[in-house]
Amino acid sequence: MNDFFRLPLGDVVEAAVRWLIDALGGFFDVLAVIFGGLYDWLDASLSAPPFWAVILVIAAFAYWSRGLVLAVGSALGLLVIVAVGQWPNAMDSLALVILAAVVAIAIAVPLGIWAARSDRVSAVLRPVLDFLQTMPAFVYLIPAMLIFGVGPVPGMVATIAFALAPGVRLTELGIRGVDAEIVEAGHAFGASPGRILRQIQLPLAMPSIMAGVNQVIMLSLSMVVIAGMVGAGGLGGAVVQSLSRIDIGLGVEAGLSVVILAMILDRVTSGFAVPRERTPKTSTDAATAATPTVEQPRAAASLPADVADDRQPVTA
Repeated sequence: MNDFFRLPLGDVVEAAVRWLIDALGGFFDVLAVIFGGLYDWLDASLSAPPFWAVILVIAAFAYWSRGLVLAVGSALGLLVIVAVGQWPNAMDSLALVILAAVVAIAIAVPLGIWAARSDRVSAVLRPVLDFLQTMPAFVYLIPAMLIFGVGPVPGMVATIAFALAPGVRLTELGIRGVDAEIVEAGHAFGASPGRILRQIQLPLAMPSIMAGVNQVIMLSLSMVVIAGMVGAGGLGGAVVQSLSRIDIGLGVEAGLSVVILAMILDRVTSGFAVPRERTPKTSTDAATAATPTVEQPRAAASLPADVADDRQPVTA
């Protein structure tokens, strides 16, 4: 019965992948050279300086994001990675995560904006995103390895595909969640659709967009570990090596390094997602901030100043 009702889906997909390799082999070769070159440059930029210089830079970002506590905690966590001998592997993984996350965000945010502005695009993207988000992570490695071979490039491509969906979804959700009255007020003041997007919708949707960025980075880090199975190296390669050798010590050291990197990236990116109030620098600014103002309509008061200044004169 199973042979009679057998659907040759796997054979069709395999034939399609092999046709892509034959038809677009030159494009994939160029893509592999670009990704490989960017990865080598970023990996060298993180690995060449002394470890304390990289720790200082990351601690500075952590301080800018959330303050002194996160900066000190990040520095201590990175020192633990140095102490267990996983610093080179951690920098390899960090380079791959940064590059894959940047490419995924560069694709996800425009797609999310497009989906938020078009119901038809949103309807087309929804099943594609469902497919990308629910497909087991190991499956992405198979076509990536067939197309790009073994090394960091197939791991990077598989990571981009795996981490793409949350960025698109949360960008669309944030823009669609902007109050319609504020958008209508922008139209009433004569702002163009592009200016409304740049100065009203994107700023108000930024917490949701940054949450999507955070999820993209976290999924990239989880996928980079799995990508160690196809020769991506880094902490993922150390985990795979510990599995093949049944080396508990190496597995714990590499796993702990992954956890530390994940916590630092999560806290730093989530800190940038939280809007921070500007503190008054002078006593005059403080007095101005404390002066009560006349309540304005909510939609008009929420507009940026340069949009509100573009009000069209009303003629009799």
